[in-house]
Amino acid sequence: MNATGQARLVVAGGGAAGLMAAGQAALLGANVVVLEKMQRPGRKLCITGKGRCNLTNIAPLPEFLGHFGPTGPFLRQAFHQFFTPELLEFFRELGLAVVTERGGRVFPASGKAPEVLAVFEQWLEHCGVPIRTGVTVDHLCIEHGVLTGVSCGSTTIPCNALILAAGGASYPLTGSTGDGYRLAEEVGHRIVPIRPALVPLITKGNLVALMEGLQLRNIQVRLFIDGKKRAEAFGELAFMEFGLSGPVILTLSGRIVDALREGREVVLLLDLKPALDEKKLDARLVRDFELRRLEPIADVLRGLLPKEMVGVALKEIALPSERLAGTIRSEERKRLRHWLKNFRLQVTAHRPLAEAIVTAGGVDTREVDPRTMASRLVQGLYFAGEVLDIQADTGGYNLQAAFSTGWLAGRSAAARLNAHAEQ
Repeated sequence: MNATGQARLVVAGGGAAGLMAAGQAALLGANVVVLEKMQRPGRKLCITGKGRCNLTNIAPLPEFLGHFGPTGPFLRQAFHQFFTPELLEFFRELGLAVVTERGGRVFPASGKAPEVLAVFEQWLEHCGVPIRTGVTVDHLCIEHGVLTGVSCGSTTIPCNALILAAGGASYPLTGSTGDGYRLAEEVGHRIVPIRPALVPLITKGNLVALMEGLQLRNIQVRLFIDGKKRAEAFGELAFMEFGLSGPVILTLSGRIVDALREGREVVLLLDLKPALDEKKLDARLVRDFELRRLEPIADVLRGLLPKEMVGVALKEIALPSERLAGTIRSEERKRLRHWLKNFRLQVTAHRPLAEAIVTAGGVDTREVDPRTMASRLVQGLYFAGEVLDIQADTGGYNLQAAFSTGWLAGRSAAARLNAHAEQ
């Protein structure tokens, strides 16, 4: 704020995108204030990556963009200017040590997300950017298509530019309650219908509840919609009381949510032994059943499956647990082999938006200039982060998008203000 109380640039939202935008604008000389509705900024940042904060991913740009949906190409301009190498250098200069883990995922070396927030807060203090907490932006003030200020309760804050970085609608306890969508829509922007992305799935029946708490690695999951294979993914999954979660499930969930909204049948086939083809798996079963022919089949299967899955497998293929392995007929072995490679689960629903990691949908990217993140409808309005209709798989991609769009929006807004000041 300057001496007259005017904030030349307001950043609405103190999350990853907003904090990056505010600091970058300040570095270019802009007079910036961050307005955050919660009592502390960065609450969602502090819970990302299960509290470890998956900052980004070292995948090359083409592969990186491939993890986004149809609107992913919108990010190409932002990523060309500020991508993973620039982000890692940014954190290095601020003294944040990072580590790269399996799958190219980058985390703070401490494994503590709050450390990332602390780095941002110290940086913004050094940049002279105040963060005003407990302040909600209720309306945007527009005159003749130009942003003139923001209304916060009974107070109007004049400004020449606003970066809307209010987040999505997932994890509402962190402050992401969809305010940005309403504000953008009120000034004429189209909002692509919001829905959960990266969200756990609910499956038919109570079968998975028998395995609640079990986590599996190296599982191949194939997605079928109306009987046709549409996608597959490899990785970790977790059995919950209601259904399935884990990285591989979250990766597929976006397409599944859309299919369910259209009333289509969704089935997942789990390959529990992806390293073995049908022939090799059958040879393994023949060998195990012969070597342990006098043992109950339930005990023999413990060499192939976690104990929580053995009862489920025998129930699914209709084999008594006390049957001796040596008495298993070839047809029964075939049923077991097929089940191990094609454990079928029908998806009937998904968990609510409040439990989604990110929100799909948002401000239509066709109404935003990808070179600057500026609104094509309102002069002085910029967007950054999850409020935009951009979303990706897990693995650090979404947070990099927040940082990159924040970086670009902050610098673009500052450049606009500087150009006006010179006139």
